[in-house]
Amino acid sequence: MVTKAIIPAGGLGTRFLPATKSLPKEMLPIFDKPAIQYIVEEGVKSGIKSFVVVTGRNKSVIEDHFDVHPELDAFLESKNKSELIEGISKIVATSNFIYVRQKEPLGLGHAVWSAKHVIGNEPVAVFLPDDIIMGKTATMAQLVQVALQEKCNVVAVQEVPMEDVSRYGIIGVRKQFSPNLFQVKELVEKPRVSDAPSNLAIVGRYVLSPKIFDVLEQQHIGTGGEIQLTDAIQELLLSGEKVFAVKIQGERYDTGHPMGLLKANIDYALRHPRHAETILAYLKSLDKDFVVMQGKADALAKPVGSLVL
Repeated sequence: MVTKAIIPAGGLGTRFLPATKSLPKEMLPIFDKPAIQYIVEEGVKSGIKSFVVVTGRNKSVIEDHFDVHPELDAFLESKNKSELIEGISKIVATSNFIYVRQKEPLGLGHAVWSAKHVIGNEPVAVFLPDDIIMGKTATMAQLVQVALQEKCNVVAVQEVPMEDVSRYGIIGVRKQFSPNLFQVKELVEKPRVSDAPSNLAIVGRYVLSPKIFDVLEQQHIGTGGEIQLTDAIQELLLSGEKVFAVKIQGERYDTGHPMGLLKANIDYALRHPRHAETILAYLKSLDKDFVVMQGKADALAKPVGSLVL
């Protein structure tokens, strides 16, 4: 069984400044919930019982979110509005949360290694909180199933345009078992287009053997001057461990970028059981104003010197 997960959440969120000057990017809302709650909900659906959140400075609000709040509970109950926090209350009641401080921002591999003493000698799931995946089946549940069946490490992948491969860890395929299941031959972190073994990019879900911590213990510096998790998984592969890849089924949102967060907000709003109809009606009402809006957007996109004032 895979019952523990690591959520690296120590980043500064500079792409969202000034919004993230005091609020962690993981707590930025996607419609009516903070982004990190979607990650935890996926974990709960996948059988995860304990979440190890690797944090940095100014992240205590994450701890407060996944904690009891008796005064708020009592207030909402007195107003017959307990359903507003029913989801998070169930998570808090049934899951364990452990917080580990990443003392230095030395990369994803270092963040995962920081949780070594909590995980122990058992396989672990890793969720990157910037990747929100909307699908019928929880993505991590798919990875866990393959990990248990094949007794292997598993990464989630998604096809990306070849011109974008240098932004990701990329896998090379040893064998394809189905349209969405591959045995991995190699993993390369941020390769040049000419060196990429495929266009299958690793996205933020992993199930890893506890041996990953022994590899990360060596603190090898990789691409970007950081300790890369992709490099460590490649070393596991070279040591004889199997690595499989599952192509994700669902829509992935990179909420580490403002546009990705905006798209996630729109799509989740359109699927909200109470508010979808209202949101859709509002978006339809914008059609008649589209030409005017497009004109404004074109004007704003021009250099200041070209505007007629």
